[in-house]
Amino acid sequence: MNLGLGNELKLAFPNIKPITRPKVTNNIIQDSTWLSGFVSAEGNFTVSITNSETNNVGKQVKLMFFISQHSRDAELLQNICNYLECGKYYSSTKRNEGSVTVTKFSDIDLKIIPFFKNYPIIGIKALDFEDFYKIGELIKNKEHLTIKGLEKIEKIKSGMNTKRIT
Repeated sequence: MNLGLGNELKLAFPNIKPITRPKVTNNIIQDSTWLSGFVSAEGNFTVSITNSETNNVGKQVKLMFFISQHSRDAELLQNICNYLECGKYYSSTKRNEGSVTVTKFSDIDLKIIPFFKNYPIIGIKALDFEDFYKIGELIKNKEHLTIKGLEKIEKIKSGMNTKRIT
């Protein structure tokens, strides 16, 4: 859709004239439930496990929350950062998009998780948020620094997002 009609559609509907998408001028987040619904469609709760030489288990666990959109919605994404009082807006150098990214654990623990506990996501992504929350609790309790805790996190992560079996 963002790239225009494909050749097959142009051939099938030769009389259709594309129009320019109108510019949205009101990008202020006025309602927490709206933002929760937006994240349900466009957001992502992710867990990264990478090698690390700085702790006993040899792995680092990091929670990440992000929303990506076309670059024309940069102002909206920046307003989401302001509304949540955390995260940063990043503009892609390779694609015509930008994203809100939150990786600081204290922001995830004190802002992101409480926000979505108060304004729950509805739909399949709610399950990803619950797993994200569970892993956050394990990190908060320092269980990610033990082999047993890391195994719990890896098991939870293995069923999140596109790996979820419904």
